[in-house]
Amino acid sequence: MKKLLVITLLILPFAAMSQKTPVKAPYKASYSSNWAISGSSYSNKVLACWKDFQDNSFDKHASWFADTLNVMMADSKPVKGKAENLAGVKAFRSSIKDYKVMIHAWISMKSVDKGDNIVCVWGDESFTDKDAKHVSRGLHEVWIFNKAGKIATIIQFARIGE
Repeated sequence: MKKLLVITLLILPFAAMSQKTPVKAPYKASYSSNWAISGSSYSNKVLACWKDFQDNSFDKHASWFADTLNVMMADSKPVKGKAENLAGVKAFRSSIKDYKVMIHAWISMKSVDKGDNIVCVWGDESFTDKDAKHVSRGLHEVWIFNKAGKIATIIQFARIGE
């Protein structure tokens, strides 16, 4: 059921983009509604960061992050700054055990009118927290790259529980 939902969510935007006659949307996007698929170099960076987190070596690609990095995790307040975010990730990762991740899908997109590259990732993670409690949750993350090609913003949404 989960796979069907993910597949449906991934196919719908492409079905809408493939229409020959323009359809007037009931809303106007506040940011952009003009998107194209972008290069895999962006998604490869994001996937490498997921792998680095899994391997507890998140600072391996620290140079990929902008100094002004802004991260909004699903269960916390926004954190600004590269050093602050890397420290927070290291502290959290060192507090958990048995971390496992399953990636369901990803897509690299470019806003045609704004020029920004964005990667969306869908997956599941599970781990044992510092209180020996098993945690399992579904994730959707949006990674936004700045004009210099560095990761400038990460926004995470989570589904808690089964």
